[in-house]
Order: sequence, then structure tokens, then C-alpha cells
Amino acid sequence: MHGIGNDFVVLDCREHAFALQPAQIRALGDRHTGVGFDQLISIEPPRDPSCAFYYGIWNTDGSPSGQCGNGVRCVAAWLHRAGALAIGELVMIESPSGPVTVRLANAHEVTVDMGEPVFEPAGIPLLADSMADHYEVVVDNRTLVFGAVSMGNPHAVVTVNDLADPALEQLGPLLTAHASFAEGANAGFVQRVDRSHLRLRVHERGAGWTRACGTGACAAMAILHQRGEVSDSVTVELPGGKLRIDWSGPGHPLWMSGPAAFVFEGEWPVSALSG
Repeated sequence: MHGIGNDFVVLDCREHAFALQPAQIRALGDRHTGVGFDQLISIEPPRDPSCAFYYGIWNTDGSPSGQCGNGVRCVAAWLHRAGALAIGELVMIESPSGPVTVRLANAHEVTVDMGEPVFEPAGIPLLADSMADHYEVVVDNRTLVFGAVSMGNPHAVVTVNDLADPALEQLGPLLTAHASFAEGANAGFVQRVDRSHLRLRVHERGAGWTRACGTGACAAMAILHQRGEVSDSVTVELPGGKLRIDWSGPGHPLWMSGPAAFVFEGEWPVSALSG
């Protein structure tokens, strides 16, 4: 499946426990010798009895992820196709970072309550003395000014004038791995077109540059909203397509809306991943 180009392998683990090891996940994620994906998602019975299902998330390198905005929309569309989620129904499902609420507008358009952004450094986590609208780090002998937030996973967002600047190709991986982020970070580079329109590229920890990052779109909007630079409803344009992000500010949940698409399905024996 994919959500505006952010692509996933979705595994039905409702009756069979997820048992892949990191090396097997990497083998499945290889785009030349496996299937290929930005993240692998498992759909499982809930751990939290207040939720209908649980979904796990793993990056291409086999590392776990706490949240995936484009992925949760695909989970909702998958559950609808499986007969477990009706159009218009509000359903709470459990992510590694906690419950989220989803609602299908139709079979391929999903709105997700992504919760409230977390700006406190300890909750990101970010090594900083206090919460601020702007932070600075030195990367590749240049000072980068960024905002930081957690949307269930850590994000650093840098405002730029040109998303085609070739320097970003090197700065993205360096910011992702910067020592200021104890668990790494998704590095977003955002261009503000106007108060209701952003353009964005994201280098994701564990996956690299992706065509779209749902939590990255949420993070960029939230950080600029905190600074008073955008409205309560914003279109975020990524290389793979557009998302709508709605947030009224502190004390309110942030909502993300966008498409989810099926690409193909099949079966792969676990024994094929042992090598």
C-alpha cells in the first residue's frame, strides 16, 4: 500500500503473531531482492482493550518506529476492505505510541486524530535546556535553525527558501543522526508558500528520503502554527502528493486527512526471508 507515495508492506497478523526479526525485515524491505517499502506495518489484536486493533511499525533498516501518519491511513483502509471498519465510523486503534482515532470519508480517504503535538524537549526527546520555538545545531560546519516536536516520533523541521537546494541531500541525514536527538529524528525541510500552503521534504530515520511523511507534515504545520506563521488549516505538499492538516493549537488534537491506496497483495513464506 501507499499513502501519497510513502509505501508499506502491510501484514495481517490478527491470527498469527508477528515474528519477523530485524534481518528478515531488512530482507523483505530490499527494493532489489525483496518487496521494498519505507515501513512495514503489522495489524494485530489490541494490547489496549479500549482499541479495536493494534498496528506495529518497522523501518527499512529493521528498527521499530513509534508512529507513521501515512501508514495509519493505510491501516484504516485495509481494515475497511477486510470488513472491520465502516465508512464514517470513528474507531480507535492502537499504535506503538498510543491510541489514535480514524474515520474513513470513503474507501480511500482517511482522517486521523494524531493527538496533540509534544513540544517539551524531554518528550521528543531533544537535548535542550528549555522549550523554544527555535533551536540551533552545527551541521557540516553550518548552523541550522530548526523547530522540534514529537508526533509520536521525533521531528526536526528547518525552514528553507528552496527545497531543490542540493545541500539538503547531505544535511538531511546529518540532522537525522545528530547527537542532540537521543533517538534520532525525522529531518523535515519546509518551504512556506503562504499561510495555508506548505511544501515539504523529509529524511526519515531508519528509511532515508521518502516521497511523503505524514507525521512530518503534521510536525511542520504544528511548528509553524506555534510561531503564528500558518492558519488552522494547511495543505502540505510533498513529493508524492498533498495532505490536509488541521490544528487549532494547544489543548486541541491535530487532524490529518489524505488518501490511502492498494498496490498489490501476495504471500511470502517466512523461510524465504531466512537468508
